[in-house]
Amino acid sequence: MSDSVSYTKLYLRPHQFLARENESQPAIYRILEGWAHRFRLLPDGRRQVTRLFLPGDYCEMEWAQNGRSREPIVALTNLRALRIECDDLLYALSKDHELEMKIWSKIVSSSYQLSEWITNLGRKTALERLSYLFCEIFERLRTINLTYDDQFVMPLTQTDLADITGLTSVHVNRTLKQMREKGLIELQSKWLRIVDMPELRKVALFQPEGR
Repeated sequence: MSDSVSYTKLYLRPHQFLARENESQPAIYRILEGWAHRFRLLPDGRRQVTRLFLPGDYCEMEWAQNGRSREPIVALTNLRALRIECDDLLYALSKDHELEMKIWSKIVSSSYQLSEWITNLGRKTALERLSYLFCEIFERLRTINLTYDDQFVMPLTQTDLADITGLTSVHVNRTLKQMREKGLIELQSKWLRIVDMPELRKVALFQPEGR
């Protein structure tokens, strides 16, 4: 974060809220450590995760304009973040062109991810959906040096994976077994190892952002 922006530090435990639905939000957050997710809860209790927040991500830039959260955001893991007052950020952006360009880059990247998630949910098979999700997470973590060779920490449960990909937990379990049998991944003890990245990308129809 630029020296021109003041902030305070925030620490959350798993399942604590960063924001609740339709709650006034005078500040945005930049994730420093840990994972969070945004979701939509239907009246019958079904949940659709609409975005994953990883280290380096901002949630949510739009609050600087409308000052209100549309959907709840909850920590998935222990979380460390910077709380940045919206008024302070807007003032800094008016004075710091480099910071402004960094923020725009984050907004463009978020828009690209959302488009890919819509396509994933609307047109892909279960195998393609999970393969794409793992490729995306790997690439996002790789850019911030949080992958270790071909593996990374995977805190998402099968229920989380189901709520991201629009599948049932049973279908996720079956698909993960299929991925192991195909020699694409290994998943154990909260670590995911991508065994065959070229093939996983091929199955996922994955195209890295900007290529």
